[in-house]
Amino acid sequence: MKKITLFSDGSALGNPGPGGYGVILRYGDKEREIVGSEVHTTNNRMELLGVIEGLRALREECEVEIISDSSYVVKGINEWLENWIKRDFKKVKNPDLWRDYIEVSKLHKINAIWVRGHDGHEENERCDKLAREQAEIIKNSNRTK
Repeated sequence: MKKITLFSDGSALGNPGPGGYGVILRYGDKEREIVGSEVHTTNNRMELLGVIEGLRALREECEVEIISDSSYVVKGINEWLENWIKRDFKKVKNPDLWRDYIEVSKLHKINAIWVRGHDGHEENERCDKLAREQAEIIKNSNRTK
């Protein structure tokens, strides 16, 4: 089974507001960046969507280490998800995305690790930059419409 590291970060300019995510997938010495955005979203949605899109990009069963500065995402994956499923996501924010996460994560063995944001973690800083750039692109394109 391939061992993949998935670094991810999300950003929203306003909460809600224009948002983006940035992902780095690493396998050995190879890397791939994935970015995306939404016009009207929240920071937590972008944090989770980055992880989902990173997992969606994997074409085979993998052992995935998810590195995120979002305690919402990391605790959601490691601690809360099982009970959320039992409660059918009652009183859970972003149930649509958590259901998407369940689908895209099924094939993989996943371990989520929290890192402190804006603390010099190289890949986290890169993902943050990618996410903010995507949010800015959306914000600026909406001004002209």
